[in-house]
Amino acid sequence: MTLGVQSATAGGHLEEITVAYFLEWPMPFQFAKEMGTYEEEMGVSINWVAFDTGTAMSAAMASGDVHLSVSQGVPPFVVATSAGQDLQVVDVAVSYAENDNCVVASGLGIDKTNAGELEGKRVAVPIGTAAHYGFLVQMEHFGVDISTMEIVDMPPAEGQTAFSQGNLDMVCGWGGALRRMKEDGNVLLTGAEKEELGILVFDVTSAPASFVAENPDLVTAFLKVTADANAMWNSGEGIDEMLPVIAKDAGMSEEETKATMDTFVFPSVEEQLGEKWLGGGAQDFMLGVAKVFTDAGSIPAARESYEGAVETGPLAAVN
Repeated sequence: MTLGVQSATAGGHLEEITVAYFLEWPMPFQFAKEMGTYEEEMGVSINWVAFDTGTAMSAAMASGDVHLSVSQGVPPFVVATSAGQDLQVVDVAVSYAENDNCVVASGLGIDKTNAGELEGKRVAVPIGTAAHYGFLVQMEHFGVDISTMEIVDMPPAEGQTAFSQGNLDMVCGWGGALRRMKEDGNVLLTGAEKEELGILVFDVTSAPASFVAENPDLVTAFLKVTADANAMWNSGEGIDEMLPVIAKDAGMSEEETKATMDTFVFPSVEEQLGEKWLGGGAQDFMLGVAKVFTDAGSIPAARESYEGAVETGPLAAVN
């Protein structure tokens, strides 16, 4: 693939790009994906590849196998960029405080009133992800010493399976896996309660900085199609047409898809460029995430600033 990309770019124009996304994570862009709108507007072929975690997306971008990652979690992005990987955020893909959480086994009888009893328990967490960050902040909030816990690194789907079989006391994840986790347990904090603790849960579209710098018009075209799909969904007028297409691509039923997307927020381009998000808020949040990971020993050090990890040029050009 790398040789193919090099030959394609030798003439100054890409013929094909690879874009990463998640299954069971339904978003409006998937309607445009299935309609062929991206290829039509960008003038390139797109190889869409599904991933299990944002950390796997980082690895694929590092190897040159992926050019854009849709809905990469901020924590795995921060982990990669803190380690020196030259990635950049190009838009805010989705905000979803209610769709990323940790679930405690029902039989334990543990909730936010007695969360300290989680010490010594076995928990599955996809390390380096938004769920991992949320887990760390929640445990700190409840005063739980995580050094007493047995922490197993598992993608959400695998963690959910082990949890349903009674092999875990707590499990963390998102999307369809989280929905199934709740059948066997309860969350400690709601999305609103987590936001009060400063746990913002949002994903970004990310890319290698070199790809963004060399292909700004291509990135702008990609973000324009995404923004149009978001606007179509947000208006409510396109939901009936979009829902069955998105559900099929996500590998979910229409009911599950609608229920999941009802917990999502897709900010407009103007909102994304504002102070809350890419106008400064996201950069400050990344620094906070890096500090939590550093204090927990998950990464050796944070960057002094994450300003350079955000490139708003292509998104601003959408307007």
